[in-house]
Amino acid sequence: MHRWLISLLLCISTSPVLAFDHFISRQGHQLLDGTQEFRFAGLHAPELHRLEDDARGVCAADPRGWGQYFNWPTAEEQENWFQALSFTGHKAMRVYVLSVAHPADAACGRETHILPPATAGAMPVLNEKAMLVYDRMIALAEQYQIRLILPFIDHWDWWGGRAQLAAFYGETAEDFYRTDSRTYQAYLDIIRQVIQRKNSITGRLYAEEKAILAWETGNELKDSTADFVQKTVAQIKKYAPNQLAVDGTYLKIIPESLTNPQVDIISNHFYTTNNNNNPEQVTKDLAAIGGKKVYLIGEFGLTDTRNIGAILHSAVHSEVKGAKTAGVFVWGWRGQRHNGGFYYHKEYTGHYSYRLPGFAEADFNDEQQVVNLVRQAQATLAGKAQPDALPLPLAPKLRAITDPMNIQWLGAAVARHYRIERASSAQGPWQLLADKVSNAKLPFAPAKDRIFSDPTALKQQGTVYYRVIAVNETGQSEPSNIQSWTSAAAL
Repeated sequence: MHRWLISLLLCISTSPVLAFDHFISRQGHQLLDGTQEFRFAGLHAPELHRLEDDARGVCAADPRGWGQYFNWPTAEEQENWFQALSFTGHKAMRVYVLSVAHPADAACGRETHILPPATAGAMPVLNEKAMLVYDRMIALAEQYQIRLILPFIDHWDWWGGRAQLAAFYGETAEDFYRTDSRTYQAYLDIIRQVIQRKNSITGRLYAEEKAILAWETGNELKDSTADFVQKTVAQIKKYAPNQLAVDGTYLKIIPESLTNPQVDIISNHFYTTNNNNNPEQVTKDLAAIGGKKVYLIGEFGLTDTRNIGAILHSAVHSEVKGAKTAGVFVWGWRGQRHNGGFYYHKEYTGHYSYRLPGFAEADFNDEQQVVNLVRQAQATLAGKAQPDALPLPLAPKLRAITDPMNIQWLGAAVARHYRIERASSAQGPWQLLADKVSNAKLPFAPAKDRIFSDPTALKQQGTVYYRVIAVNETGQSEPSNIQSWTSAAAL
């Protein structure tokens, strides 16, 4: 069996396997889970299937100027991220696009979802290694009861988008929106390939996955036309008749999308650069849609915390002729690293990505305040006066120790801090070595930052044993696995 597939299968292990009873459906301007209205709010987690590693800096070989490095998340990272979202009240999540190959990828040591055609002029090829990670994302979404909104192609270049797809055929980025172009035909074929893919974990076609709430034509497709949207959603519905379609047009509403029965959801993104990052935009959009379709705020943020709260309040409470916002996501979120600490992204505005459940170390970023606003919005949508208490954290995963000055672990999804215990025997007795240890430094540079160091171990004779316990306001986890370290003098 392929080693990647073995890893994928082994990761689905720490939580009871749950199944969705229904596809999410649409009735007019409402989403329904069975007969119940389905509304949601959350932090936007774009990288559940591919991650940027800002801590590595930039790749000078990328002529686009930003030169990001990318990796595939490990199985443990990916599951940890879904736990963090699920345990903090998230019911749905929109992720980022499928990435498209660029000539600088090899020099920057990165891979993408969509590869060039095997022969000149043929259709693009899906990268199997990337799609196995995508399989796992969908399987974990069902396990942790989170519905997914999945956009296909980006208007922008960040992960490789329409320009990179067009380059496969000697065309331009503008040709992507021209439905008689070779680029557009390749785009339609990508939609077909993805929706018809068989998930290596669940054994189902993607079109049969109830965890997939909707397919989105793309991310911020600002030059969409009525013809482009009509033909694209027809392709989505041809292969995924039980899943919904989002018109990913940006900063405008195409009138034909409001009458096209195959378009289920109209989306908008609010950002200050577009002069629409305000609570009034919610009612403007609801009025323009006129209750004919579901309304989604796919992204907003990079603004002050008071404004974030006002927009969330408007998204939850505003109503125009009976229609309300179905879902809203605050940009953006990052999860924990395999060997400790958190991934992060710093935006051009100076804002950092948020983490869950929120940490005092990021008070400069108003992290706890923003998380609290999001969780209150979730609670209100669920008919609750306040958010549920955080569940007890699961046990951390302590990594093998090669240097007691750099003890590493994958943190628990909703832990605030950690207790470190040490013993001279794997059976104990255990002594408290350190309490209230944080793994939440922001930004975190794994090449130089240390979560915990034990200089006293260097003076020990023989072997010492460690375990870690996660703590939050609800209580503490079971101890982690045990790892040992033996001083060189004892060898």
